[in-house]
Amino acid sequence: MNQQDIHAAAAILWQHWQQSTRFDELSARCRPGSRAEGYAIQAEVAKLSGQSIVGWKIAATSAAGQQHIRVDGPLAGCLLSARALEGGARISLAGNHMKVAEAEFAFRMGTHLPKRAAAYSVSEVLAAVASLHPAIEVPDSRYHDFTRLGAAQLIADVACACWFVLGPATRADWRVIDLARHSVAAYRNGALAGQGSGANVLGDPRSALAWIANELSTYGDGLRAGDVVITGTCLTPVPVSAEDSVKADFGELGVLDVGFS
Repeated sequence: MNQQDIHAAAAILWQHWQQSTRFDELSARCRPGSRAEGYAIQAEVAKLSGQSIVGWKIAATSAAGQQHIRVDGPLAGCLLSARALEGGARISLAGNHMKVAEAEFAFRMGTHLPKRAAAYSVSEVLAAVASLHPAIEVPDSRYHDFTRLGAAQLIADVACACWFVLGPATRADWRVIDLARHSVAAYRNGALAGQGSGANVLGDPRSALAWIANELSTYGDGLRAGDVVITGTCLTPVPVSAEDSVKADFGELGVLDVGFS
C-alpha cells in the first residue's frame, strides 16, 4: 500500500467512527493485506482524529475470542484521548453495534519501552510498569460483520476500540499477587453477570502486557511512559442496554462502575 491508499482507508474508517455507522469492508484498492499495513492505517486513523494516543488495548486475548473473530492471535489498538473516561461515567450506546462491557486489568507504564530488535521479557516489561488499575472497555466496530474480515482489517479498525473507563491505581501490592488466578466478577444492575480470572487474558495479563510491548516494538514505536494498556477481557463480555449499570469487581485490586444511556 502507498500513503494515498493508507489515507483513503483511514478516512473511510474515521468517517464511520464519527457517524457511528458501519460498512461491509474496505475496498480492494485500500484493503490491508498484512499486520504492518493494518497498523499503518490505524496510525492514520489516530492522526485524522486529531486526538492524542493515551494508551493501547489488546483484543482477542482468549482462545474463544480469537475463534469468534477468526484470527490466530491477539490484536493491538490505540486508545484515543477523547474516549478515555473515569469511573462513574455514563456512556451513550447510540450507534454502538456490539453493546457489551468488558472487565480488564490495566497497566500504566512508568518507563518507555522503545522499538528494538530483541524481544522484551515479561520481567523487563513488568519492571517498566508504574501502576495497576481496574478497567472496563466498551468496544465497537465500524464493520457490519467484524467476525469474518481477518486480522489486518480489524487492526486497521483500531482493533474494535471505542470507549474505555479507567479506575484509580490499586493500593494493593499487585506485584505479589498471581494475576492469572485472580478472580474478577461483573454485575449488571446489581446482579451477577459473569465471572472469570486473569487466566482468560493470554493465560496471564502480565504475559499479555509483554505481548503488546513486543507487538509495538515490531510494528510501532514501542510503549511510552504514561501509556495505559488494557489487556483484554477477563470474562465473557457482558451484554448491556441503555439505562443499565455495570460494576467490575477485582476484589482487593479495586471496583469500577459505569452506566449506559
